[in-house]
Amino acid sequence: MSDQCIFCKIVRGEIPADIVFKDDDCVVFRDINPAAPIHLLVVPKNHVVSLQDVGPADGEWLGRMMALIPKIASDNGCDPGPQGGFRVVINSGAHGGQEVGHLHFHIMGGPRPWAGRAAPNA
Repeated sequence: MSDQCIFCKIVRGEIPADIVFKDDDCVVFRDINPAAPIHLLVVPKNHVVSLQDVGPADGEWLGRMMALIPKIASDNGCDPGPQGGFRVVINSGAHGGQEVGHLHFHIMGGPRPWAGRAAPNA
């Protein structure tokens, strides 16, 4: 963990967040500046700067997190099936729009039209 990282501080409970799920691998909370009716951030407890820094040793926890995303999305209001669904976004590095130096996934869903909003940059 990083002493200065805002997401590490949320993981440690030093900064409040609207947490909707947590386990040994990650913490999931509502985005404070949502780009969709449902906008959650999935943050690994392990401090990894970006997807560019993920390696083979990260496969297990990363796979567990990815496998949880459909359930987390559904549990938080994303309708299942082809008429529902959700989007997962990972910004990686400055050119990819990443603003917080801690790997995280955006889960976005809910009734449209939110498609015209700008892509998240957090």
